[in-house]
Amino acid sequence: MPGNSFGEMFRLTTAGVSHGPGYLAIIDGCPPGLPLCLDDLMPDLRRRRPGQSKIVSQRQEEDVPEIISGVFEGKTDGTPIGLLFRNQDQRSQDYADIKDKYRPGHADFTFDAKYGFRDYRGGGRSSARETLCRVAAGAIAKKILSAQGIRVIGYVKQIGPIIADIADPSAVTLEQVEATPVRCQDPVKSQEMIALIEEVRKDQDSIGGICELAATGVPAGLGEPVFDKLKADLAKALLSLPAVMAFEYGAGFSVATSRGSANNDAFIKKPDRIGTETNRHGGLLGGISSGEPIVCRVAVKPTSSLPRPQRTVTRAGEATEIATKGRHDPCLLPRFVVMGEAMVALVLVDHWLRRRGQCG
Repeated sequence: MPGNSFGEMFRLTTAGVSHGPGYLAIIDGCPPGLPLCLDDLMPDLRRRRPGQSKIVSQRQEEDVPEIISGVFEGKTDGTPIGLLFRNQDQRSQDYADIKDKYRPGHADFTFDAKYGFRDYRGGGRSSARETLCRVAAGAIAKKILSAQGIRVIGYVKQIGPIIADIADPSAVTLEQVEATPVRCQDPVKSQEMIALIEEVRKDQDSIGGICELAATGVPAGLGEPVFDKLKADLAKALLSLPAVMAFEYGAGFSVATSRGSANNDAFIKKPDRIGTETNRHGGLLGGISSGEPIVCRVAVKPTSSLPRPQRTVTRAGEATEIATKGRHDPCLLPRFVVMGEAMVALVLVDHWLRRRGQCG
């Protein structure tokens, strides 16, 4: 199956399915000499793992990888880094009743249309469990970026109609985000969000929302001016994540009702560089980083797997109903945050390495 690799200079390749033996991640292009061990990967993997709170999936997976290559005596050696994750808590029997039914909102039908058959156990290759490979690779990317003064942080901006008040995305800290299980640093709105998630869970339903991501310390000059625009690669990276329905950066869709005189960011002299007075451009001009914080958002749909009956058809086209068993998130946003961070970090480290190769 093509399309299992992402990145140019820093490339991630993943393999595996959610109810198979496990997942394999290959990270190629990591510079040699980077101190690396499991302790560098586990904080973000724990933020992604299921079972971490009552408002997420209760599947019990420790998600501790084996580093099988690319690290020697505690440092990367310049060869591909291989990570092996073994699945532990599969319940494939939960999916036996739906093997010949198409789940609304899932890739069941499109997989059948493309390949002529599918792995019905939890979605197979399209399962969001694949993102643990991305999060592990993102943790490595974050470590490289951190040495350059670049930081990536994500948080829940909105769940359903509840919108958090975030005055300055670049000022948000990891400690603020991790203070609540919903990963929203607005203390009032976070409690409202948790209550809403509990409400839809009890109603055997789900709810969507928006994750906002901010990258600070990004130097001006990352990205290419035509097809490999930084904004284009960020969009592809984030839209490649399961359940993402829309992407915007900076002022986003609000520019459709703005005038140029109000939307443009005036250039000014800052203490250490030329910058802009405001940041409606979200840190990206002409597809190249401007030196201002990169701020983008993605809309994440409600979880498609529901225990309540939904109308569908069988592979033979016969009308039927489906109720998905198993352990599913009533809201994807709390666990999505670290996945979004990982994809932003992978894009930034890839373009940082590309620029280093171009300009030295």
